[in-house]
Amino acid sequence: MNIRRYLTTLALLGVALGLAVLFSIMHKGSPTMHAGGATTTRAARPMIAPAESPFPTFVAGAGIVEASTENIAIGTPLAGIAADIYVGVGSQVRRGDPLFSLDSRATRAELLVRRAAVDVADVRLADAENEFARVRSLGDAISVKERDQRRYAAMLAQTQLALARAELRSTETDLARMTVRAPVDGEVLQLKLHPGEFAAAGAGAQPLLLLGTVEPMNVRVDVDENDAWRVEHSARAMAFLKGNATIKTPLEFVRLEPYVVPKRALTGESTERVDTRVLQAIYRFERGDLPIYVGQQMHVFIEAVGHTGQPPAQDDRS
Repeated sequence: MNIRRYLTTLALLGVALGLAVLFSIMHKGSPTMHAGGATTTRAARPMIAPAESPFPTFVAGAGIVEASTENIAIGTPLAGIAADIYVGVGSQVRRGDPLFSLDSRATRAELLVRRAAVDVADVRLADAENEFARVRSLGDAISVKERDQRRYAAMLAQTQLALARAELRSTETDLARMTVRAPVDGEVLQLKLHPGEFAAAGAGAQPLLLLGTVEPMNVRVDVDENDAWRVEHSARAMAFLKGNATIKTPLEFVRLEPYVVPKRALTGESTERVDTRVLQAIYRFERGDLPIYVGQQMHVFIEAVGHTGQPPAQDDRS
């Protein structure tokens, strides 16, 4: 009997404790009561102040930082095993610098075979030309048929030499293509290839190496198609780093890409529509000491001056 009372008391204490905690939570989250029965809700202050447009009239867009050359996905024209990697993430390269190379042992062996074939074809051509010269020197002492045979043999040997040289140049080209070089001056932004890994030819889901020029940087801004008509080439623009509105930079207009595309990078807003189409505007800025990196998002405001959407005023003068 005592045990039953003890358990009942514990159960009642647990229920009371739960009700107390629930009441405390509800009390903290409830509106504040003022005199006269009016209630107000205390607004939560944001941890980071949102970016505000510096222009009285503006077009807002979401931007993403990219290299001024655009982000170049480096691949390989030939498939093979990676042998040497000459760069690392963050490496500065000049146009023509080697980035990585594939295992070329088989190609180098084939190159020796091609060179030997050229030497053989060269000897055969020399022999055929000597025979043709000999029969020509005999004049009428040799038949026309045999003279033509020697001439055709010399022509065939010349063609075979040209073919052997072409195959040699093809193999030399393949050997050169097994070393992938930088197409532009820039910085290695991403490296996903390591020695011993297989590098597939062609475009893959993920580039082997990402390269681009980051001085200056570009911002690719998505402008909603409904606001596209408000964007002018000469308009000022300002970009604020997402997550820290104190990091900002003025922008210089580069170009508008004239094809309006479906929006891909969704912002997560409740009003976002997956069927939205956007005009992409490209702007440039000097990075300097700003802690801004390729791939980061920015809030961009573009000044919209003189656009009211109304027809021009009519001249009342008679």
